[in-house]
Amino acid sequence: IARLLRDHIVFQIVPMLNPDGVFLGNQRCSLLGFDLNRVWNEPSHWAHPEIFGIKTHIMNLNEDPDFEVDFFIDIHAHSTMMNGFMYGNTYDDASRLEKHGVFPRLLSRNAEDFSINNTSFNRDAFKAGTGRRTLGGCLQESTHCYTLEVSFFSYQTSANSQAISYTEDLYQQLGRNLARTFLDYYKTMNYISWSPSCSIMPRLKEDRIKSRLTRQSANMPIVNQDEAFLNGETFNLSMGEFIYPQTRNSNDPE
Repeated sequence: IARLLRDHIVFQIVPMLNPDGVFLGNQRCSLLGFDLNRVWNEPSHWAHPEIFGIKTHIMNLNEDPDFEVDFFIDIHAHSTMMNGFMYGNTYDDASRLEKHGVFPRLLSRNAEDFSINNTSFNRDAFKAGTGRRTLGGCLQESTHCYTLEVSFFSYQTSANSQAISYTEDLYQQLGRNLARTFLDYYKTMNYISWSPSCSIMPRLKEDRIKSRLTRQSANMPIVNQDEAFLNGETFNLSMGEFIYPQTRNSNDPE
């Protein structure tokens, strides 16, 4: 998988954006006491050099005709919620919003510790200075900007299951599942060619039938890209459908 991805996709990875603060034992603050994930909208070269530098680099890539930035994923640890989950952005264009929900749904199928129910897309004013909010508003419309949150503590595979404590190996497993999801995404979008074997075709057909029957039995509309019309500021993704919970502006911390 890794070799196939590298043959088609360029990954640029910044291991840590707050090395000085982490060295000092800070949970969120930089060396100068700033929350670096609230200054992406106006980073200072002097006060927030890490964010200033990486944002400048990303914007240069965005303007380079030889590059196409498909994803920006900001990875954080979450201090109060369990599992892994994502924050995304909301858009007025229904087609763009639906496309923005594809990657989290694919990740939920690959990673048992990723919670699609905790995944939410919002325009929370409190988080206007985060990376995914800022870059989601200034990069190309085809670029998907997310925050991937992973619990400091544990995850559950279902609401009533026993909590499983995260270990270094389990965090690395989530990273491998993230790579698998990139491959699934680029196959789905036909950026990477894929000829499924005969053995997998019956399972794919069965999954499609089950998904359709589940939606019909629950009296849920079968949503496609042309029919989707989403006007909420925040939505969750569940069972491959868009649902409308009460608006929640943030689960903190991001």
